[in-house]
Amino acid sequence: MDTAVKPQGCTNLKLRQLMRRVAQLYDAEVGKTGLRGTQYSLLSYAVKLGPVRPVDLARAMKVDASTLTRNLRPLIAAGLLVQEAGPDGRSRHVRATEAGREKRVEAQRRWRVAQEALNQRLGVQRVVALHALLDECQDLLADLPEGAFDE
Repeated sequence: MDTAVKPQGCTNLKLRQLMRRVAQLYDAEVGKTGLRGTQYSLLSYAVKLGPVRPVDLARAMKVDASTLTRNLRPLIAAGLLVQEAGPDGRSRHVRATEAGREKRVEAQRRWRVAQEALNQRLGVQRVVALHALLDECQDLLADLPEGAFDE
């Protein structure tokens, strides 16, 4: 008799369901600034890393180039980010504008409210354990071909 514990259901579906619920919480709070959660993340990375080549920004965010390009457009159109010539004239860099840095500060306050709400709802220890498990899983899947799990 096989007594080994086996996963029940589809891991992909379960992760997507959880992600939708978590994203709803963050989007509701961060949305008060006019940004979606994904836009706040992109803006934060651009502020922290910028000026940064799009390829390096995509790598840091673990998204493919087309996803990054699609997500950059509304932030550039809103004047929060700019894409400008790099040092050699052939390369491009993404940089946050002053308005982008100010929007990030505003959104960061809303993000903290969402994070605290999640911490209260799930419990801080569970959130810490979840982060550790997610990081470990990311590391275990890191050798898969680039783009294998990009959205």
